[in-house]
Amino acid sequence: MKKMNQLISLFTLITSCFGAFAQENMTAPPETGRIGLSVFIPQQVDKITPGTGIMLANKLNQVVTQRGFAGDTYFNRFIVTANITTLTKDYLATAPPMIALTLEITFYIGDSEGGTLFASKSVMVKGVGTNETKAYIDGIKNIKPSDPSFDMFLDEGKSKIINYYSTKCDAILAQAQMLTSQNSLEEAIALLSGVPDACVDCYNKCMEAIGPIYTLFIDRDCQMKLAEATHIWNANQTIEAANEAGKLLSTIEPGAKCFKDVKGLADRITKRVYEINKQQWAYVLREQDMKFERLRAYRDISIAWARNRPRPIIRVEKTENYIKNWININ
Repeated sequence: MKKMNQLISLFTLITSCFGAFAQENMTAPPETGRIGLSVFIPQQVDKITPGTGIMLANKLNQVVTQRGFAGDTYFNRFIVTANITTLTKDYLATAPPMIALTLEITFYIGDSEGGTLFASKSVMVKGVGTNETKAYIDGIKNIKPSDPSFDMFLDEGKSKIINYYSTKCDAILAQAQMLTSQNSLEEAIALLSGVPDACVDCYNKCMEAIGPIYTLFIDRDCQMKLAEATHIWNANQTIEAANEAGKLLSTIEPGAKCFKDVKGLADRITKRVYEINKQQWAYVLREQDMKFERLRAYRDISIAWARNRPRPIIRVEKTENYIKNWININ
């Protein structure tokens, strides 16, 4: 668990600096039948400078996005990363002097929690520049995201990830139940909702298990928000207090046990607002979610949990073997 926290912490720090990540359409149902991979470019590798890191991250994002593998930045367990090895370096007697590099760039798909390698692939590129950094960038530019061999690379990783969930599903369900018993409902939801729906059997089991946990979550959330909104309204029955309470009430899931009381408070506020200024209150309560909205709620809870957990600062010695140290590459 300590290793997982370190890796995810470092991953989030770096990805906030390097590259953009594909975002899902927030008004549509989540995609199905896919495995999400998050791009991870480690600063700790000596040859990764800010310039080369941005270029390499962009190339990896093109590879995974074009094939429908783009994953979530915050809580996706599986990552795609790369390491650069310099095979040759020549100084060219040109005007101006140039540096010519032959680079071997190896791509990895791995598990950021367990350190398991699922797939790897290497390409050889050449780059020329007036300094070493520019030569690296020129070499990285020559990576072709449309190369068909990337299809095989990603398919191999997907197959092994599906097999991972097939063999680890019972352990995931048991861990979720343990977290639920500890009232760590958000973490349990994040764990279960992180299972890709491409892993059909395990996904279905987790979706069945997540329902009762989500019910506990929305009941707890309802009680907390209703209590806060009631306090705000009772303390000062003004338009400002009504709007502040309304912001809370309008976010409560209608399937929660206390939703009847939520509607009662909303009715009282609506009546009083009309008495104050002869206008309808601007806030309305949520309606029952559709199925895909429930799935979106699982995801939103998971992202909020991932964003809010403590992230220690990790210092790692710079080394080209860094990737090989954290992911079990033989």
